[in-house]
Amino acid sequence: MKTLLLVRHAKSDWPVDVEDFDRPLNDLGITNAPKMAHLLKEKSVEIDSFISSPAKRALHTCELFSEVFEKSFSTDKTLYNPRESNFENLIYGLDDSIKSVALFSHNNGISNFANSLTDEIVNLPTSGVVGYEIDCDNWSDFEIAKKRFLFFYSPKNFNP
Repeated sequence: MKTLLLVRHAKSDWPVDVEDFDRPLNDLGITNAPKMAHLLKEKSVEIDSFISSPAKRALHTCELFSEVFEKSFSTDKTLYNPRESNFENLIYGLDDSIKSVALFSHNNGISNFANSLTDEIVNLPTSGVVGYEIDCDNWSDFEIAKKRFLFFYSPKNFNP
């Protein structure tokens, strides 16, 4: 059994003359990302691996989560402006020793991918997290594995 978490980057700023890739988090994003990470820890959600889009806002969100979980992280350029196949290809290549992974990415791609997994419809807001149980021992079996919706958390739905 594996666990997949999809995390949309935290709220970002829109500074003038800054490329989309380099947009930073705003104050709300810097507050909400660790808040969501602490919520997951309080709910005993285990995360073995953190993989982020290299875009500044997603990477900073991942860094804030990884600090709470005291884990290292990596980046994958295919998580920036992703299609569903980007997520799938990354997942197929994960090491099977990883039991749970959190992928940090962007809309519309991350919500579209989430909605392709089960009948549960989610539109991931900034700092939103959705979790799935994947019934497989090998990530390479992801496509054919049964997937079960576990949870959806949004910073708007709680006040820890």
